[in-house]
Amino acid sequence: MVSQPTTIGGPQFECETGNYHTFCPISCVAWLYQKIEDSFFLVIGTKTCGYFLQNAMGVMIFAEPRYAMAELEEGDVNAKLNAYDELQRLCLQVKKDRNPSVIVWIGTCTTEIIKMDLEGIAPKLEDEIGIPIVVARANGLDYAFTQGEDTVLAAMASRCPAPQQVRSEAEKKERTGGLRTLLSLGKKDEKKAAGPTPSEYIEHPPLVLFGSLTDPVVNQLTLELKKQGIRVSGWLPAPRYTELPIVEQGVTFVAGVNPFLSRTASALQRRMRCNLITTPFPIGPDGTRSWIEAICQALGVTPKGLDEREQQIWDALRDDVEFLKGRSVFFMGDNLLEVSMARFLIRCGMIVHEVGIPYMDKRYQQGELDLLDRTCRELGHPSVRIVEKPDNYNQIQRIYQCKPDLVITGMAHANPLEARGITTKWSVEFTFAMIHGFTNAHDLLKMVRKPLDRNNALKSLGWEKLIQEA
Repeated sequence: MVSQPTTIGGPQFECETGNYHTFCPISCVAWLYQKIEDSFFLVIGTKTCGYFLQNAMGVMIFAEPRYAMAELEEGDVNAKLNAYDELQRLCLQVKKDRNPSVIVWIGTCTTEIIKMDLEGIAPKLEDEIGIPIVVARANGLDYAFTQGEDTVLAAMASRCPAPQQVRSEAEKKERTGGLRTLLSLGKKDEKKAAGPTPSEYIEHPPLVLFGSLTDPVVNQLTLELKKQGIRVSGWLPAPRYTELPIVEQGVTFVAGVNPFLSRTASALQRRMRCNLITTPFPIGPDGTRSWIEAICQALGVTPKGLDEREQQIWDALRDDVEFLKGRSVFFMGDNLLEVSMARFLIRCGMIVHEVGIPYMDKRYQQGELDLLDRTCRELGHPSVRIVEKPDNYNQIQRIYQCKPDLVITGMAHANPLEARGITTKWSVEFTFAMIHGFTNAHDLLKMVRKPLDRNNALKSLGWEKLIQEA
């Protein structure tokens, strides 16, 4: 059993051999089909996958969702049926009923096990039905909860149009989108189509941001960059598939907003030849400021007013910070937001015993790790232990040893831990909540302190004594 490290500064990395104790990554359909409004998601798996989606997305029962299950039967698994014919029938039905701009095939564990050649089938069927088909592997064998989104965006990255494609299309039909991005045949045509460049923007290379966030958060982050004179050329994913951002090889800069998008970052950097900006992630006032500063530095823009902006948010968070200061937290690992949240909570004065994380890409998260190191050194916080693929049995022994005030964990472990007197918070709640940017830091801290407030309320009612007697 390893004791809490006493050294100050950089994180200590360990890797165990645990499984991914997380939600299945096919759950990414829950937020992506809403984000990409003209899409349709077809999950190819067994009845078990269908049951999971029904339960995980039961809150959408009154909506008309744009996703469906292609359930594999025994004949499919035994390779006695023709997968192409059945997928063709389903896609033609989707085209007739919904007529989406794109169909996304989500491959599950079963498609991996039987080695179904989705990437080979998709191009032929795409030409036949006249609708783009994007293939994304989101199986629970290889990916953790939020990495389902990563595989979808990585697959979509290669579909982003180049300027030449947009110019060619503009000759036939004017291309307009949520950000009204239009490249024309020349500078005069561009100004005529898009109007004069607003004076508040500085000349800089095109910037594309990637990561699925709700529209209010997208607007907030876009506005924060606008205050620095930076214009966002597009987002991946865009609200509509037909509005995918324009990517110019060797020219476009890209930056992520979530730490679980390493494959998307690699696809944009390697396949599309974009310039990846290594940044911390915009979670908490400190992370949001550092995210903006890193983008400004990469684009050659001098940041302004960030001291005052960050301090304004910290002043608004004073009550929550005072409440959490000196309390301890333990991350078991679920949604890959753990390092960013740990860094922010350390800045708030909390003690982080351990950060469990299903998967760590140190290159993509280097900016976040550097900020975590700097935060620990500035505040004199002990070196943070980051454990990749944690073994839950070993983790629980460490929890018993360090006795944290709060454990942030997946839903599977929350009730067993609560039954043993350990206060927990579901990590999945942070995945679906708006926690990015300056103004949403308050909501994040409210979520962290809610179970601790509950405990204080129960103690005031005498429940602790009754539980001990029971």
